[in-house]
Amino acid sequence: MSRYFTEANSDEIVNARMGEAVPPRLRQVMAALVRHLHAFAKEVELTEAEWAFGIDFLTKAGQMCSEERQEFILLSDVLGLSMLVDAINHRRPAGATENTVLGPFHVAGAPLRAMGERITLDGQGETCLYTGRVVDLRDAPIAGARIDVWSDNAEGFYSVQQPGLQDKWNNRGVFVTGADGKYDFIGIKPVSYPIPDDGPVGKMLAALGRHPKRPAHMHFMITAPGYQRLVTHTFVGDDPWLDSDAVLGVKATLIAPFEPAEDGRTSWRSPFDFVLTPSG
Repeated sequence: MSRYFTEANSDEIVNARMGEAVPPRLRQVMAALVRHLHAFAKEVELTEAEWAFGIDFLTKAGQMCSEERQEFILLSDVLGLSMLVDAINHRRPAGATENTVLGPFHVAGAPLRAMGERITLDGQGETCLYTGRVVDLRDAPIAGARIDVWSDNAEGFYSVQQPGLQDKWNNRGVFVTGADGKYDFIGIKPVSYPIPDDGPVGKMLAALGRHPKRPAHMHFMITAPGYQRLVTHTFVGDDPWLDSDAVLGVKATLIAPFEPAEDGRTSWRSPFDFVLTPSG
């Protein structure tokens, strides 16, 4: 191989510059990144104007980032990379509930609530009873499972997006299962909402003919001793955006029934069982 740069050997020249003491995993990741990056530029025959446009896009994405906003994670989300990394790192056996992305709106320290309690504090939205079981792969109930839940409000905003307008713990709570593994709580039937689209990522979506909408969903984070942590959503089954979620977070197994309630306690009822995978 030539020691000097040519179009044909561009990636090999770059990777040959790595030192001998580079950790093996860093070497593997960076070498693959360079190979695929150079292969991309060659495949599309990237022009200088396009390269400059890309650099400007990344610069503006970085300038948009702040304590409250992470434009690069948003970019990863809409390109499906966040979901792919999540899938690679949370492969589970058949029958186990699938993972999906955590999202940016989880808040640690939500209040511990009694089973059946209401998490909606503002009195808005269509009430919904969430109910089901937390079980293992053999359908045996799991006692002591900690279920951390959160959703948007009736206008499509999470409490952290509206400090001062919403109570910090509106539509949030933690529940712990008993010996029967059952859970139930009252929230609202969530609504669909747009991801932030006022920055470079939003402009990219518009240029690609894509919308910024996420289908309505309830977030769940479930932990129990001896089991893998489950981070997932349940999606409203009749939502019009299910097939085109802006962040590609929908999995068929996570589409939940939302049925009109018959007991008058709530407007809706959403039954869903969660199946945890043993640790290790």
